[in-house]
Amino acid sequence: MSDEKTTVAPEHEFLGFGKSFAYGLQHVLTMYGGIVAPPLIVGTAAGFTAEQIAMLITASLFIGGLATMLQTLGIKYFGAKLPLVQGVSFASVATMVGIATTGGGFNVVLGAVIGAALIGLIIAPFFAKIIRFFPPIVTGCVITIIGISLMPVAVRWAMGGNNKAPDFGSVENIGLAAMTLLILLILSKVGNETIRRLSILLSIVIGAVLAAFMGFGNFSSVTSGAWVAIPDFLAFGAPVFSISAILAMVIVTIVILTETTADIIAVGEIVGTKVDDKRIADGLRADMLSSAVAPLFGTFMQSAFAQNVGLVAMTGVKSRFVVAAGGAILVILGLLPIMGRVVAAIPTPVLGGAGLVLFGSVAASGIRTLGKIDYSLQKNLIIVATSLAVGMIPLANGDFYAQFPTWFKTLFHSGISATCLMAVVLNIWFNHIGVKAESTENVSDTDNTFKSSAH
Repeated sequence: MSDEKTTVAPEHEFLGFGKSFAYGLQHVLTMYGGIVAPPLIVGTAAGFTAEQIAMLITASLFIGGLATMLQTLGIKYFGAKLPLVQGVSFASVATMVGIATTGGGFNVVLGAVIGAALIGLIIAPFFAKIIRFFPPIVTGCVITIIGISLMPVAVRWAMGGNNKAPDFGSVENIGLAAMTLLILLILSKVGNETIRRLSILLSIVIGAVLAAFMGFGNFSSVTSGAWVAIPDFLAFGAPVFSISAILAMVIVTIVILTETTADIIAVGEIVGTKVDDKRIADGLRADMLSSAVAPLFGTFMQSAFAQNVGLVAMTGVKSRFVVAAGGAILVILGLLPIMGRVVAAIPTPVLGGAGLVLFGSVAASGIRTLGKIDYSLQKNLIIVATSLAVGMIPLANGDFYAQFPTWFKTLFHSGISATCLMAVVLNIWFNHIGVKAESTENVSDTDNTFKSSAH
């Protein structure tokens, strides 16, 4: 029996209810800003009242929690059973805003998400077959750019979050972020392993408490409003299905499938477990099923959250049950708006200070993977250099693709999907097309990763 325990994969380890919920709360704090931003933006664009936007946010938390539990705990054919947090995808925001304002209205948005998600559900098993084109040279590039792409988020948080606020970028905001970062670094050095693993959560809590004493944040609104609210079925009316809107959302769905595939592979690499096309297909199906159901409660397309991949790398807590506990917390927040208001009241610079380490750790994980590559082979250097450079373009200048067709902008506006597509294409070009001496499998798994004796 003891031999069996030693062979349990790290993602299947159960740490107990107490630790699971403590570590799970870290995941919620890490992604909370990301999950509430899309409904806030889309609701504002649709001309909703503050009360209606609050309903969108509540629904997003509730469905995000259920989607997370489906992804982590899994049922047959659905769920990768990996520590992946699900929530509203930011990749779909621009398209949804366009549909809401000039493409038919909010109910057409809901119909477009359902239609595109059902198409995504059908193609998910075929999409998962591309795993053979994701050797370490590709996954290393993708993981690295995920971390780099998230750094501007941490910087914005550190500066105050709202670039229209008068104190955005103030010394006080950045100082608060620096103080939180310092607390995190101190906690990460203590001898107690539990404290080290909880360093993100503890630094945010301590930072928020200190910020309150220093006059940062507004906690007065925590007790205002409803304490309990159950998301309503079809609260905003029935979805309206438009072919053009669905086709526009299908492009976004392809991007989301690409990014979720990258996140599944990335977290598998960090956890140190096998990720095959079946597991990816199960993860993508969970994504798409959640996305198809979400509009019925007034929320949108679901996807894996890259920042939480960073938390897994940072803390070393690899249990999927920890993230499932985080999903349960999200469900509770969706049912108890007062709890959500407590989390929302945490000053953004506090999250920014923790985010710098958090998101940087994702990039570090990618760099560690890329460190295995044999750069004496020029083709490997070209694949890595070009893929990362293309992924950096939208980060360096968001208007770079402004004159391109909409479908192209949707695919390449995300540095993650741009890097992923470029790395896969270049890997095929250099290591699959015209390769005679070695089998495709050997090329992708050996030549790309370690120094090959054949060369």
